[in-house]
This record gives sequence, C-alpha cells and structure tokens, in this order.
Amino acid sequence: MRRSTGLALLLSGGVIAAVGVATPAQSSVRSAPARTAAVGDLKTDLDKILADSRLDGATFGVTVRNATTGATLYDRGGDQQVIPASNNKIETSAAAFGILGTGYRFRTNVALRGGKLYLKGTGDPTLGADAYDKLAAAVAARGVKSVPGGLVADDSWFEGPRIPADWDPTDLPYTYAAETDALTVSADDVFDVGAINIAVTPAAVGQPPNVALDPQTSVVTIDNQATTGPAGSASTLSVDRTVGTNTIVITGSYPADGAKSDHQATVQDPALYAADVFRRALQAHGVTVTGDTTRGTTPHGAEVVTTRQSIPLSQLATPYLKLSNNMIAEILVKAIGHKVTGHGSWTAGLPVIAKYLKTLGVDTSQVQQTDGSGLGRTNHTTVHQISNVLKAAQKKSWFPVFYDAIPIAGQPDQLVGGTLRSRMVGTPAAGNVHAKTGTLTGVTALSGYVKDPTGQRLIFSIVFNGYQGGAPTDLQDKIAIRLASGTSGAAVNAVTSAPRSAQNLECSWTHSC
Repeated sequence: MRRSTGLALLLSGGVIAAVGVATPAQSSVRSAPARTAAVGDLKTDLDKILADSRLDGATFGVTVRNATTGATLYDRGGDQQVIPASNNKIETSAAAFGILGTGYRFRTNVALRGGKLYLKGTGDPTLGADAYDKLAAAVAARGVKSVPGGLVADDSWFEGPRIPADWDPTDLPYTYAAETDALTVSADDVFDVGAINIAVTPAAVGQPPNVALDPQTSVVTIDNQATTGPAGSASTLSVDRTVGTNTIVITGSYPADGAKSDHQATVQDPALYAADVFRRALQAHGVTVTGDTTRGTTPHGAEVVTTRQSIPLSQLATPYLKLSNNMIAEILVKAIGHKVTGHGSWTAGLPVIAKYLKTLGVDTSQVQQTDGSGLGRTNHTTVHQISNVLKAAQKKSWFPVFYDAIPIAGQPDQLVGGTLRSRMVGTPAAGNVHAKTGTLTGVTALSGYVKDPTGQRLIFSIVFNGYQGGAPTDLQDKIAIRLASGTSGAAVNAVTSAPRSAQNLECSWTHSC
C-alpha cells in the first residue's frame, strides 16, 4: 500500500505538500481513490499540527519518507536551511561508523625514555579516575618504582584549538561544552569528559560549606565564598568556573540540614588535569615521580610500559547518542581527521566527514558542519539531507548499532530512552520511534525512524528554528505519534500528555530528562 502510494505521487510529478488533496473530479479518474484519500489525510493532519501559532514566523522543515523506497510522503520546507542542533550528530555518527568502524578503540600508552614517563592519549573519552588508577597499578606491576625525570602529558594526537571558534563562551564552564583534547578525564560513567565532580555539604551555620573534588587534583582551585545557612533556609548555592581559569567559584547560601549537592564543571587544559590525576595514582601505588609535569611528545624508541584500550565504538555509541554527548562527537571528528589525514583537528576531520556524506547521497552543498556535535550555531543543513543520511544508513553494516543507540521514545531507562525517555509515553510511538533529538535556544529537532501500523518503516526529520516561546517538542511528538498510529486521534489525545517544553538545551545536558 505505502509503496504504491509513493510511486503514484512520484509519477504525478510532486510530493504531498505540492499535490494537496484531490478534488472529486480528479479522484474520479484515479485508479486508487482510497489510497489518495489516505495520503491526503496525512497531509491534512500534519498541516494542522504545523498550524500552531508558536511556529508563526519560524523557519522550519518537516519531511516524511518511505524508508524502503525513499518516496516522499510529506514535505514542507524540506530544502529550507536550518540550524540542526544535535541532529548534527546524525551526520557525525554516520561518518564515524563508516570511517573508523564500529570496532574502533581508543588507545592510551604509558612509556619510559630517559628517566621520563610519558602518558600518551588518542582521545579516549572513557578514561576516568579508576582507569588512571589501573594504568598506575600496571606501571607499578612492571617494577617501576622511581621516575626521576618527571611526567610528560602527550596530547599530540589531536591538534588545537580545543574549542570550536563559534561556541558561546558562556557555555564553556558546563560539561556539554568542555575542551576537546587527546588526553582527558571522564567525570562519570556516561563519559562527561574534561570535567570534574564537585560535592557540597553543609557545615556549621555561618561557616563555609564543605567542598570535595572527585577526582582529587591540584589543577583546580576552589574559591569558596558560600556560607551555611540555618536549617530549613532556601539554597542559593551557585557553582561556576571562571572562564579562562581553573578556579571554581562557589557562592550563595546552603542550608545546614541540606543533603549533599552534586555539581560538575569543566576543566581548562584537560591533558594537564589527566596527568595530575595519573601522577597521584602513581604515588598511591608506590611509584615516585620527581620533576615537573609538562606537556610534550613521546620520543621514538620509548619503551611502552602499559597500554589501555577503550570499549569499542559500538558500545560507546549508546551513551554518546542516547545522552547526546557533545564531547564524544567532537572527539570523533578529530579521530576521523587523524585517521585519514594524520591531523587530529576539526579542519582536517570535517572535510573528511563531508566526503563520506556524499557517498550516502547527501548534497553537501546544502550542508555546513562547523563542529561534530551541533552546539555551534553556524551549522546548517536541511531536513531532506538529514533524511538522506537516515535512508542510506539502513544499508550499512553499522546500521543496527546506530538504530539501537539513538533514543527510543517512552522508554524509562536512561540508556534506552535517552533524551526521549519521558516523551510519547503510553502512545503508539512509545518503544517504536527511534530518533535523535536536538535542542538549543530557539532550535528544536527530532529525526529518525518510526513504523506505521502496517509495519512499514518511515523516515522523518523535523527541525524548528525561531519559534515563539518554549521549544514546541509536543508538535514533534504529535507528528511522530500520527505516523506511528496512522490516525489523527492518537496525536490529538497526546496533547495533554506531552507538555510543552521550555528548555533551551538538550535535557541530558541539564539532567532533566
């Protein structure tokens, strides 16, 4: 049924948005009027959803395609240039799977030469404090007891800069906008790299609250200007890193009966932070390092003491895409650049990604990528080009990894539902829609796959820019639910169960999913 409908539309010389609903006279000469009516219903239903006043004056694109044939079932603004936000990760991920491969692993080496110990990274985002501790234990197990020449942090696998030029400086203290370095520290088990955990607990009333860093490091300085307020008082606690420094300033009041308050902040110069964490772990395992910690390159002929490999990209893809991890996206761009050109930079990696996208049928003249994650507002694409990537991906050996790694609507587990875990709950789209979200101030996107009631997979891409008020994610949900259910009723009924979102960032970045 769907395949025939798409063919009829193509033969008639247009897509649904252009064809519209057939008049009675037109219907009388068509061979399948019932199918034409069903198609018209989809256009009517989606047009009605998109008539929302919040989209007045907005720039947006919406496309729906048959995933098998590629036939366009609905199109509105399909070739309109839009800022994709984290839908940028669809393009970055496809290239990473295609160029690096799903089995790709990051490698970290520890080597000795001339009395110096070298810690060399290749961008591994899974290196947390525990991983550095295991590396240190392995060094000690090899019989190394003293390192008289100091520790060298080798992050030369990637090139500068460590921050894309168009990122908003006010974002830089936050974990979704950390520096991209070949040697870094992950603050948690979902790989927020280049960041540190800050725990605040109350002290005696009138005294500064207690502050603890995890992992411990001397690279970061705490400027504790906060005070402990009376029990039951309101918290006005603020934890923020001063941009351009590694000073974390804590201000405000925290109640004496308050529970532990957990925060994260980025760290400037992640390589030296990683080296400091590693050096402390060496000391804990009885390895004495004298001399300074510096940045440098590992010399040829250095003796490799121990090596660590990360989990494969196939496993890393889950926290990366489910939680829309910006830093993993940027690491992948630089890793692609290094593999293909020998230069681990955005300047090297992004053209390689563009070349790969061409093999997927993408018109790269319609696409501008200035980073891998979509955090920068100079990224541009169209929903038609996004859908081209989604269609071509289905024929690739890496597609099952991608399909499972993108968020799944209405699934409560963080590493299943991801940024869609609280959306479309209890609707025909729940457990059905596999799609990548994207959110910036004034930008919201949702692109992926859904099966209609017949079991036919559809591709959809929805990107709204410049809307009025909070992000109209409920409109995206209505469209996805309409596609999943085949009726307008389910989408209409979803209005009350899908509250309008006022967020300006991906919910995973603010821990509000």
